[in-house]
Amino acid sequence: MAAPLISNPDASLDSGRKNKRLKIEDDRNPAANTQVRWRSDKEQRIYSTKLVEALRQVQVRQGSSSSSSPAGGRSVKEAADRVLAVAAKGATRWSRAILTKTGGGIPAVQRKVKVLSRLVPGCRKAPLPNLLEETSDYIAALEMQVRAMTALTQLLSGVPAPS
Repeated sequence: MAAPLISNPDASLDSGRKNKRLKIEDDRNPAANTQVRWRSDKEQRIYSTKLVEALRQVQVRQGSSSSSSPAGGRSVKEAADRVLAVAAKGATRWSRAILTKTGGGIPAVQRKVKVLSRLVPGCRKAPLPNLLEETSDYIAALEMQVRAMTALTQLLSGVPAPS
């Protein structure tokens, strides 16, 4: 004869579903939450000053390099995105993604070694000393191949070989 603690279990499930549904609807409309925040003058001033500082740093970095960088526009965009993400304080997914993104990738020498290892057959996973040795041997073999094919084309076309 003990009375159940929950008189209508279906009613408690319905209220939980309503709360969950309301939360999902709030998540679907993030513009309503962030709209006011990005329109304040204070946020705009802070973002603008930090953006100018970041662009100055990009300009200094590009000025110190002797050659003009073809990726100059990309570095400006990355600096602007990073400053915007800092202003967002990591509250959104896009800002966290920008802030956690590593810059630079692999160094230039390693990138060039990787390209070279793809050019020389059978050397994709070879260590650098072996790669350099194989590369010099491969270059000599290619030079011999070019000389042989040049001689062959001259012989077949009937043009005399240059001295």
